[in-house]
Amino acid sequence: MSTPRIRVGNGCGFWGDQPDAPILLVQHGQLDFLTLEYLAELTMSILAQQRQRDARLGYATDFLEVLERLAPVWNSQPNLRVITNAGGLSPVACAERAVEILRQQGLRKRIGVVLGDDILPRLDDLLASGHVLAHFDTGEPLQHIRNRVVTANVYLGAEPIVLALERGADLVITGRVADASLTVAPAVWAFRWSWQDYDKLAAATVAGHLIECGAQVTGGLYTDWHTVPDLWNVGYPIAEINADGTVCILKPDQSGGLVSVDTVREQLLYEVGDLSAYLTPDVVADFTSLRLRSLQPDGVEIAGVHGRPAPETYKVAITYRDGYICSGQIVVTGRDAEEKARLCADIIRQRLRRAGMEPEQYYAELLGAGDTVPGVWPRTQPCEIVLRITAWDRRRTVLERFAREFAPLVTSGPPGITGYATGRPPVREVFAYWPALLDRSAVRPEIHILET
Repeated sequence: MSTPRIRVGNGCGFWGDQPDAPILLVQHGQLDFLTLEYLAELTMSILAQQRQRDARLGYATDFLEVLERLAPVWNSQPNLRVITNAGGLSPVACAERAVEILRQQGLRKRIGVVLGDDILPRLDDLLASGHVLAHFDTGEPLQHIRNRVVTANVYLGAEPIVLALERGADLVITGRVADASLTVAPAVWAFRWSWQDYDKLAAATVAGHLIECGAQVTGGLYTDWHTVPDLWNVGYPIAEINADGTVCILKPDQSGGLVSVDTVREQLLYEVGDLSAYLTPDVVADFTSLRLRSLQPDGVEIAGVHGRPAPETYKVAITYRDGYICSGQIVVTGRDAEEKARLCADIIRQRLRRAGMEPEQYYAELLGAGDTVPGVWPRTQPCEIVLRITAWDRRRTVLERFAREFAPLVTSGPPGITGYATGRPPVREVFAYWPALLDRSAVRPEIHILET
């Protein structure tokens, strides 16, 4: 493909995002590519729990619902290509379900499946060959928790997605890839960029970073939220990428929301440590050199981005079993609500101690009394409090007892207790997060093609 400009729209910023957004974006966005970004560290843990219950799962099931609704629109826009990381821990299973849906809808499409990010089956061999996979923050080697590891996935870059597009894929389903790479790949493929075109790769990375969280760049989560029109109908973002590396961030015509220099600046700083070195598997992008220019009525042009060669390592997201957690809540109303809520939290803890079941970690929050952001707002005397208590322990039995201590407060605690009628809070297994690095040479991405 050779073109002077492409339009990449992102219709999903996380698993659970607004279900109509992808459809409206394709209907009104004049897109060449639709990206759908489902994965976060938390999401991988959820997928691990699902796959633990059913080996056929492990992918973002919401994507299949989107695909079914998207099919009629896609039929009228046959040149549209879709790229998503909805494959999660099971890209092949996700792709096989996608094949069934597209066949039922009468669409003939080629699906590219990107594999190679899942290194769990190779983990022992990697450790034996000298890869330590030390924790980012503590430096502790992975060997210390190896017997509790549940998932281990490398953040792949854009290159295997480009290879899938080169093999004619209309839909590319990946597992864990860097968020921005979903946008970098179509630009590299469309413009025939070299992997040494660092400034252009960095520009596409900035574009991908800006649209990866969906409506966050078009007025969602915006500081001056009161200036955003029709937030209920917020338009999801479009990155218009030019062959020379300049980028415009837009939204569909007639949609709500706002694209301004300020909305773009806020998203630009989101989850960024070093502005001069934003590390991705494709390039190291320097955000300090870029320039933003407002385009009326809703658009921002980005230019002047610089880049350097990508790191020699991939980031690895590892999850491991780390005990159990339970979180329950009640509502405390009336005079002295805060004092009564603190008493309730103490009652539960004392009763657990008496039973020899005190959790290793116990955290009580008084929502409405300033505990969400302690010390930020002036304290008041609220007439109602949501008391939320969370406990963690390596022993499931301790938390099962903890879950039984909320309802008794109705008759054996202070007056004014309500909000207890939903039953005992569930006890859930905790999958903790272990970030690490792995040499690129140890990773072998693969491309599989399926036909509908």
